[in-house]
Amino acid sequence: MDADVIVVGGGPAGLATALQAVRVGLVALVLEPRRAPIDKACGEGLMPGAVAALADLGVAVGGRPFTGIRYVDAHRSVEARFRGGPGRGVRRTALHAALAAAVERAGVEVVPRAMSGLTQDDTGVQVELEDPGGGTLPGVMEATESMESTVRARFVVAADGLHSPTRRLVGVEVPRRGTRRFGLRRHLRIAPWSDLVEVHWSPVGEAYVTPVGDREVGVALLGSAGGSWQDRLADFPALADRLAGAEPASDVRGAGPLRQRVRSRRVGRVLLVGDAGGYVDALTGEGIAVGLAQAQAAVTAIAAERPQTYPRAAVRVSLRSSVLTSGLLAATRSEPGRRAVLGTARRVPWLFERAVNAVAQD
Repeated sequence: MDADVIVVGGGPAGLATALQAVRVGLVALVLEPRRAPIDKACGEGLMPGAVAALADLGVAVGGRPFTGIRYVDAHRSVEARFRGGPGRGVRRTALHAALAAAVERAGVEVVPRAMSGLTQDDTGVQVELEDPGGGTLPGVMEATESMESTVRARFVVAADGLHSPTRRLVGVEVPRRGTRRFGLRRHLRIAPWSDLVEVHWSPVGEAYVTPVGDREVGVALLGSAGGSWQDRLADFPALADRLAGAEPASDVRGAGPLRQRVRSRRVGRVLLVGDAGGYVDALTGEGIAVGLAQAQAAVTAIAAERPQTYPRAAVRVSLRSSVLTSGLLAATRSEPGRRAVLGTARRVPWLFERAVNAVAQD
């Protein structure tokens, strides 16, 4: 065996899996052909539970603290404050760089190659590697001509994202149905006007505004409509007016379709964590927190030599987030539904606060 566990994908969920593995005495090997730090379209708001999980792994993130969530539409707004400490708005690249540095300190080997196939038997999994190419995470092993074309471990954890090749390879991907939602993200140079993450609602989607620095916010636009960044932003007139004249601090990045479904999060000795194991939506901003929790659950199952326990554990650690996200998506598909959600949150603020805090601490 080359390792106890091979992690396919070096994003936040994959690097967290490697760190969890080291903590329990396992040898981890990460496959990631992209050079760090890796960027992607992301709301970039770490809920308090995610901040605590990262701190437990020895990962300190910078960014800017936020103290709660505010929902806004054309007629009303309602907010809820966190009871268990602040979250943090952190650029995706800064988060990834912090995790990559922690992995380097832990002595985890990161191979700058992608997986091209795998086979498994009763004792382990053999992973085929694509030809060398691309970059590496800072300070880790460089690709060489003599590198083997396969690596073998007792288990594989697939953390290769929303469009996971591993998920398709092991045959658990469920065909997409229904409305497809997409996200666009850009950073703008403007001082945050609030210590809250704002969620703006319109008839066609949502806009998230996350403070990520003293003079920078990240804006993520979610919905099923097409069009350019400016076209999508125009669906939120009040927000567009506030951002008018702000200088872009990054290019526009997109992601989607957001909804991804799987038949199972485990196939033999292959376990799927984070977005690779299915994804509901970015509506509640819990993607990172769920990925971190599932990384820990996967390593716990592997360390106990009981991979069959992982799928249920993965559901358990993401249940509140999944239920709330699915419920909000269903309730806000129509304009009357959106008005009803915000109206109820404003009339019964303690209920809104309870829901926000239940998800925030996961």
